[in-house]
Amino acid sequence: MKLKQLSMPMFILVISFLMSACCQQKDKWRGTIEDVDGVTVVKNPLEPMYSREILHLEEELCIGEAEGDEKSMFSQISSIAVDEEERIFIADWKESHIKVFEKDGCYLMTTGRKGQGPGEFENINAMQLTYKKELMVFDGNSRRLTFFFPGGELKRSQSTIDIQALSIKMNSVGHFLASKVRLDPKSFLAVTELDVYDSDLNKIANIAVSEPQDVFTPFQPFLVWHLAQDDRIVYGNNLTYEFYILDPTGRPLKKIIKNNDPVKITEEEKKEALRRLEQPENKKVPDFHPAYRKFSVDEENRIFVQTWERAEKKEGYYHDVFDHEGKFITKVLFKFSPQIWKFGKFYTIEEDEEGYQYVKRYKAAWNY
Repeated sequence: MKLKQLSMPMFILVISFLMSACCQQKDKWRGTIEDVDGVTVVKNPLEPMYSREILHLEEELCIGEAEGDEKSMFSQISSIAVDEEERIFIADWKESHIKVFEKDGCYLMTTGRKGQGPGEFENINAMQLTYKKELMVFDGNSRRLTFFFPGGELKRSQSTIDIQALSIKMNSVGHFLASKVRLDPKSFLAVTELDVYDSDLNKIANIAVSEPQDVFTPFQPFLVWHLAQDDRIVYGNNLTYEFYILDPTGRPLKKIIKNNDPVKITEEEKKEALRRLEQPENKKVPDFHPAYRKFSVDEENRIFVQTWERAEKKEGYYHDVFDHEGKFITKVLFKFSPQIWKFGKFYTIEEDEEGYQYVKRYKAAWNY
């Protein structure tokens, strides 16, 4: 008996079904999840769940000019913050001030200036908008946090000299997550600590302590951390490709592991790093880069892990993306890493061939 010829709509439906079934089979995650002493351990394979492109990026805004209006020019951008109205705060490390722009990129005002007095900065290392809608600015040289009202008026300051913070962030209940480095002046061995502090900067908990390291030897592993928008802490020692998700007090909730092919350090990289540190060219350094470089987390708790892997004939580094469960879902090539995620968009600090800096905003659309 001969089969009846399929109509065109039916043919298209069958083909679509087969293609969908094929993609679902191909998109299967091939890792494992288990509970180990109350901690969820997620083990990921080398390849991501999705081989197809699942993230579409669209540039929406660019703030910055190489020449022209000084209000839109920057010397050395160190940090970005974005508020609920999508106003954009851009800290200039060299100029020691913060420029504020409307959602559409129009200049609004400048806050702060060079100096050591109230509302002044030696250098701006980082800033963030707190749960009280204050603008918190960290000056590492002055060892001080400065807080501004939303309109730019000075509110208060808080010394960080007692904890010797190298980097610091505040969570949604006013506690701080801070890292610091202790250096032995004789051996030049450094130890990095990551700790949780209360609102008065009294230590609540220790998260991690690194092994002592020679500060003049490049490419050594280091502690990497990020405070997510839901107050969870993403932390890892990048000697190996594994990291932890911790609750706000530092208690481990999840451990994420990924198979990894280490990236070899080139001879050119070694020579440049040793030259910069004024070390002899024959000094022994690691053969491979650490497993990863930095974290960022979006509003859906996807974790972006910047690696040392590059694409041929393209600029930037690959970022491994993990979903809220810790599953490795895709890898994305970013020319410049995401700094801030807000309302389904992210902001970057970018630089052109002449060294002029810009802040750009991209819309992120996911398809998986």
